[in-house]
Amino acid sequence: MSSFVQALISMVLSTTLLCFVRSAPQVPCYFIFGDSSMDNGNNNHLVTTAKANYPPYGIDFPNGSTGRFSNGRNTADVVAQLLGFENFIPPFATARREEIVRGVNYASGAAGIRDETAEHMGGRICMNRQLTNHAITILRLVNLIGNGSLAKVQQHLNKCIYTVAMGNNDYINNYFYPKYYQTSILYTPEQYAKILIKQYSKQLSKLYKYGARKFGIPGAGYIGCTPAMMKRFKTNTCVDAVNGAIIQFNAKLVTALGELESKLSGSKFIFIDPPQGYSSDFNVTDKPCCNISTTIGEGQCVPNEIPCGARKNYLFWDGFHTTESISLIDGAKAYATLSPFYASKTK
Repeated sequence: MSSFVQALISMVLSTTLLCFVRSAPQVPCYFIFGDSSMDNGNNNHLVTTAKANYPPYGIDFPNGSTGRFSNGRNTADVVAQLLGFENFIPPFATARREEIVRGVNYASGAAGIRDETAEHMGGRICMNRQLTNHAITILRLVNLIGNGSLAKVQQHLNKCIYTVAMGNNDYINNYFYPKYYQTSILYTPEQYAKILIKQYSKQLSKLYKYGARKFGIPGAGYIGCTPAMMKRFKTNTCVDAVNGAIIQFNAKLVTALGELESKLSGSKFIFIDPPQGYSSDFNVTDKPCCNISTTIGEGQCVPNEIPCGARKNYLFWDGFHTTESISLIDGAKAYATLSPFYASKTK
């Protein structure tokens, strides 16, 4: 880990969670699209098994169980903190009128690039629906800061950072779940990755059309190493078939982002590499910190049970999601990777 990233983590740890940096943020706004790794409450009122608005989720968060799939902050929270925002970026479901100028979090647990992904879990806000919600935000901004002018709002959006973290569920809750989906029968991993990237590129292009210019795109994670996927495949080691498919997806994503940047004038796409390992301080890497339910969603914590005490030593909080300690590292690295957006003199 670089000394710069270590310094960023120290900064996050030393600041309070209720009040971040008492100065103007480094960019005027931050918009977040994604799945449960980024969700901070959008699924709370949906009819779905993909919910985290109950203890022990949020045990280390000042507001308790807010809908974050973690014991504390997630990666998007950490990036927002390091960017200097006074408060966390609010979820679309509850964002107040004056808050949306600084950004909105549209992420939704179980969401995917494909509309049907995770439909067996119930309600979720897929990427296409998240784009619709962003269009609603833009219309609100036209009245709020644009004085009726969409062009003024788009000038504001041109300066914002957009992070879009999609793809995980299209494998977890689609391709590698043949009990509910036929994609693994219809397509090889390479064919499926190609189909996903084609649709994902169209979605990112739509964001560009709406006014986005600065894109931070995390690659899909190595979900074959999550406790829940290892359990699904009845093994005690990382599932190579799953991780191999993810590698193909990420490789095609890198290529697609380069093509989008060359095609969409004024755009900048930064690929954020998924982490491949952490320090030996995280010595519990194959089991979750909380007890896993057998009746709620796959890999989720049993409600109201006491989790492990040594959370700082655990890589995974539940069957799929990492602990806040990991989010501190991943968030600091993502922030450093996005530095061309906030360090540039031409915002």
